[in-house]
Amino acid sequence: MTSKLILVTGATGYIASRLIPQLLERGYRVRALARQPERLKARKWFSQVEMIRGDVMNPSTLAPALDGVHTAYYLIHNMAAGHGYTSLEIEGARNFARAAEVVGIQHIIYLGGLADSKQDIAPHMRSRIETGASLRAGHVPVTEFRAGVIIGSGSISFEMIRFTTELFPVIPGPKWLKNKSQPIATQNVIDYLFAALENHNGEGRVFEIGGPQVFTYRELMSKYAHIRGHKRSFFLLPYVPVWFMAFGVGLTTPVPHSIAYALVEGLSSDSVILHADARKTFPEIMLIDFESAVGGAMRRLHPLEIEHVWEDGQGAVKNLKHEGFFIHHREMKINLPIEATPLSYKKFSFGEEWLQWQVEDSKLTQTAYFAPRGLGGFLYWYLLYPLHVFRFRRSLKNIGGTIE
Repeated sequence: MTSKLILVTGATGYIASRLIPQLLERGYRVRALARQPERLKARKWFSQVEMIRGDVMNPSTLAPALDGVHTAYYLIHNMAAGHGYTSLEIEGARNFARAAEVVGIQHIIYLGGLADSKQDIAPHMRSRIETGASLRAGHVPVTEFRAGVIIGSGSISFEMIRFTTELFPVIPGPKWLKNKSQPIATQNVIDYLFAALENHNGEGRVFEIGGPQVFTYRELMSKYAHIRGHKRSFFLLPYVPVWFMAFGVGLTTPVPHSIAYALVEGLSSDSVILHADARKTFPEIMLIDFESAVGGAMRRLHPLEIEHVWEDGQGAVKNLKHEGFFIHHREMKINLPIEATPLSYKKFSFGEEWLQWQVEDSKLTQTAYFAPRGLGGFLYWYLLYPLHVFRFRRSLKNIGGTIE
């Protein structure tokens, strides 16, 4: 095991959840920073990392988090905060850079957004670039990676593509869908973050990273549809208000409205590599093409493969959209301290459904997973939702009674 202590900020976020277990596999000591560490208790790697509560907006919490750290990953964004998030992002980065400098850490690795800073770009993309500049304003060397659409199960940009394409036989959208994107597989993002940890040639530099192909956003959705066996057409409008698109995305995908607004704005400009320095500096990284990345995401479409983000001990009944699934989760207390994890499965033309029951610490949980296939799958879930709830509630009660 290496003696280096690595800090991963934004530990409840998507990239951090993929990075941390791979850091552990490679023998690194890991400390994870989160505002609410209790939300991570269900993660398989929780007991293997040093969890610390902290917030970049509260500088007093940063010194304990950074103490003894060799390299820190800065994986924080504030889009969920809504209006005014851009100023919060810059302030948080300044606080972190100052604290890192005082403590004396060796290196900061930051993941930002891919856009041409010389063009008229959306506030979200501008904020990502300015956040990197704020980190570099300190004396600690910073390696910054700028990525666009990240393709992987759980990535908010991929889930927008997945749910929208699954739902609409005719996909409405603005002319922005003709803009270009250079998507990158989640694993390649992790590969670059790892490479910067050991390759010191990247310190103090900014790298644009992407996959081997360039597509329009429309082509991304068409290719996803083809992989899933769907036929999709598009209806492009000369103008669609950003708020209206964000409302639709928030309603139909796992992406919250506040984040959707920022991401939709980002479609208004191209997101492609202009400088290929990353390939020269990190030639060992083998890029994954779009089709293979989507295939990898599809292989994770199983309850045992996805992150159980809802198991945070907050609330007995939960409904969410997550990693390609509609999920309905319920809990109840039982009197017997036994353990069991049965899982049932059903496949039909509108999608695939799993029901999972777990008994642990005198608590019975039932989780229903439904992976919709096309418009029919969405209609099946939403139109019959009252019946689904009745069925799930009754089955949990019956199983609980049987166990007791």
